[in-house]
Amino acid sequence: MAVYSMTGYGSAQQQGVGSTPETQRPGRRLGLELRSVNSRFLDLSLRLSDELRAQEPQLRALLTRRLKRGKVELRAFVEEGDDGVLAHPSVPLLQQLGALQDGVLSWLPQAPPLSVADALRLCSQLGAPRQDWGDAVQQLADQALDALIEARGREGERLVAMLVERVQALRALALQAQPLVPELVAQQRQRFLQRWADAMGLAQGDAPSEAAQERALSEATAFALRIDVAEEITRLQGHLDEIERLLHKGGEVGKRLDFLIQELHREANTLGSKSATMELTRISVDMKVLIEQMREQVQNIE
Repeated sequence: MAVYSMTGYGSAQQQGVGSTPETQRPGRRLGLELRSVNSRFLDLSLRLSDELRAQEPQLRALLTRRLKRGKVELRAFVEEGDDGVLAHPSVPLLQQLGALQDGVLSWLPQAPPLSVADALRLCSQLGAPRQDWGDAVQQLADQALDALIEARGREGERLVAMLVERVQALRALALQAQPLVPELVAQQRQRFLQRWADAMGLAQGDAPSEAAQERALSEATAFALRIDVAEEITRLQGHLDEIERLLHKGGEVGKRLDFLIQELHREANTLGSKSATMELTRISVDMKVLIEQMREQVQNIE
């Protein structure tokens, strides 16, 4: 399965739309646009022109069925173009408008009278056959949604490539840190024993007691265990294995990836806090930079 981003755009339009020959107009255009960005859940926002408001339940059902996450905005509209031909208003419609205007002016004498443009516009609306937009809107919504999902898929491929690159870089840093661990532990153990001897006043050649020697050895071992980062490196590599597995599997992996990124950051922080050398500190900082880059991109994955 593919990995999809939550960022994308899709659109579709139909010219001369109409459900019957009487309602078809060459200049009329039905358009539908879809935009999506990242979000924790599926957040739908529909902006429909007045003629299309009745289609909102069907459009919401379609989006919910095919999308799982993302802040999605759908805009659908009807544009009445200039066909170059003005229809003659019927006499009954003009008479009806005149009667309505007289009734309004009798109550609101200061109201302006209807202009010729007002009369033509109202007559075109009142005299137009009733339009059923259901099939046309559904068809355009499917087309725009296909384009949106395709765009999200292309962006998802780019995100996967970037994440795999960062995973490989983190593995390389972990390999740099691994040889340092036993050497670091041995150095710190020896350094601790030397400091213990100095503190006990043994530098003048006094022989330490057996109890003091055992206590020093025990403290040195405990200190070495506290600074041993082998476990953190092992867990970090395990998280990287799981990230690669999810990217290969595909599907709705965004939330799991987000959790694993948090775990990676925790291991890198622990590695830095335990570090007793500048080299391990540098590796920890480089890891955190890569993990932060991954975290920003994982936020966009569905």
